[in-house]
Amino acid sequence: MALDSVRIDKWLWAVRVYKTRSQASEACRKGRVEIDGVSVKPSREIKRGEVIKVRKNPVTYHYKALELSEKRMGAKLVPEYMEDITPAENLEVLEMQNLMSGTGRNKGKGRPTKKERRDIDRLFGD
Repeated sequence: MALDSVRIDKWLWAVRVYKTRSQASEACRKGRVEIDGVSVKPSREIKRGEVIKVRKNPVTYHYKALELSEKRMGAKLVPEYMEDITPAENLEVLEMQNLMSGTGRNKGKGRPTKKERRDIDRLFGD
């Protein structure tokens, strides 16, 4: 049974853009979700082929609805339902912000050693 339309908040939750449906609804109410340049309410019905803009600071993501679903799916199935068409310039902003923070450690490295801690303190002047 193919759906002709589905609520935007349900679809955003189903394709894992938001962790909960209430977060998706809240984003719609706050004007962070747009279709055709117009902010949408959570009850707005979307159809296949529509482009949805989702603003998650500092990036505005663009998604194209390939298929519709009201049920949450596994991450491996998401590419069948939506296509991420976010311009590369928008993603570069996110990458630059991550580089600017610079204080993060690589995953799995654990806590800094005593020597690394001293180097960090020396670098930041503490």
